[in-house]
Amino acid sequence: MRPWLVCHMMQSLDGRIDCDMVEKISGNEYYYALEELDCPSLIEGKRSYQKHLCGDTGFKADKPAPMGKEAYFIASNEAGYKISLDNPGELLWDKADNAARLCIVSEQASRQYLDYLRSRGISYIATGRQVINLGRALEILAAKFKLKRIAVVGGGRINGAFLEAGLIDELSVMIAPGIDGRIGQPALFDNLPADAPPLPLKFKSVKTMANNVLWARYLVENHSHYQKSPTVPAILPDRDEAAV
Repeated sequence: MRPWLVCHMMQSLDGRIDCDMVEKISGNEYYYALEELDCPSLIEGKRSYQKHLCGDTGFKADKPAPMGKEAYFIASNEAGYKISLDNPGELLWDKADNAARLCIVSEQASRQYLDYLRSRGISYIATGRQVINLGRALEILAAKFKLKRIAVVGGGRINGAFLEAGLIDELSVMIAPGIDGRIGQPALFDNLPADAPPLPLKFKSVKTMANNVLWARYLVENHSHYQKSPTVPAILPDRDEAAV
């Protein structure tokens, strides 16, 4: 079992998702819709956190020995978490707010970085030998952190990775009444294979919100459209595993 995963994004009419741009053509409709989706936990990628919170300076381990095995740590049991995806384990949280944070890293992250997270009271999951095993991470989020609904809120590469892995159950897309048109701006889904076929969706609902924003929801019925979801062992460790 894994949590129900909703990809929730705001975009311009031509599909760009740059936050600074969409804020100029919409209001707070995105956040109102997020409340209605009832997803208390949010997943964002490393680049989003670097831009808005953590900065580009990464964690430097004095002893860079990788964790080398799957591990998780529950700093506190919460109804929802702000979840980051950070393959090597580099995001610094010295200037973080008081949100309940959960970092997902690969097993290549250093033991010292996981010690750093523990010292700051930040939960973590380390899974995937070279890169994060997204399917396995979701299973641990359900089995150990008891999460039932999660929203993936970008960016385009993270959205594309979850989509390609067959892990997105619902697409919640808000279309603001404006056009971006700039070359090189991120799209709703990025970095899929060049020969990837279009993914058919099942329509769920649509409504007009304030500022002429459209909110459309779709279900993903064919989770194996690109590839099968990563195989996840049925048995998980019975206790929290420290990084030492």
